Amino acid sequence: MSHKANRVSHDSLEGMTTFTFVHVPVLGQEFITGLITRPNGLYLDTTVGGGGHSRLILETCPNSQVIAIDQDEQAIAAAQAKLSPYQARVTFWQGNFADYHPGDVRFDGVIADLGVSSAQLDIPERGFSFRHEAPLDMRMDRRQDLTAADIINHWEEAKLADIFYHYGEERRSRRIARQIVAQRPFQTTTELAAAIARCTPPKQRYGRIHPATRTFQALRIAVNQELSVLETLLERAPTWLTPGGRIGVISFHSLEDRLVKYAFRANPDLKVLTKKPITAQPDEIKANPRSRSAKLRFAERIGGED
Repeated sequence: MSHKANRVSHDSLEGMTTFTFVHVPVLGQEFITGLITRPNGLYLDTTVGGGGHSRLILETCPNSQVIAIDQDEQAIAAAQAKLSPYQARVTFWQGNFADYHPGDVRFDGVIADLGVSSAQLDIPERGFSFRHEAPLDMRMDRRQDLTAADIINHWEEAKLADIFYHYGEERRSRRIARQIVAQRPFQTTTELAAAIARCTPPKQRYGRIHPATRTFQALRIAVNQELSVLETLLERAPTWLTPGGRIGVISFHSLEDRLVKYAFRANPDLKVLTKKPITAQPDEIKANPRSRSAKLRFAERIGGED
């Protein structure tokens, strides 16, 4: 399952458990080196998460400004707290980046750090992970109606198999879909993960990757329409850049990276700066194992008028 390098800390408040995003920005130095072309520029962070990458921009460029977007209200709250020392230079907007319209504003850089964050994975009630028993939710924006439970319990078998295969690259997609339809309704993440595991031969159930990992990735992508909204961003974001401005995208699985690579190559207004994606160095992987799957690509806006 793809995820960004956020984590959560737990604090007790009036008997309730609260969670704070702690964002370790993946490929931080490579990101700053590749993105910043104008130290006093305006930058758009389309997936602010816990605010780690935006903070790098604001710290590195004391005269820069950032517009920060996220569809997760918990991420926005965490980023507002983390970036409070720079509040005069940051503007926040809650929503999906595919729905964002900057009007006449143009940016010197646009960034996207894709995938589910480790913070979201670590908050049980969000339902992204099967490590905890939780409702089947998986919504990044909890204002939307569609949940993972809706998909699992109501979509037809063929459609389930299709998303497991295409979004999760799951070879046992038909068997898993058949098992789910036979056993539903499902209420919790652990209940679903156990049913998926039973579709795997016993000797393969206890490997490094849990048998439900790919199916859960596929469900999350379907719930949040992650690939279609990424396609929208890759189509629109280049038009938001000033000439010489750059777009940088960090992806965490091959489906995302493939979309980014081909969108950059196909856009006549972009010059591809990374023929191969930038990946984490051994020191970063050792300090933050979740950076292992990260791939960073850059492109630069060429030409003049939109």
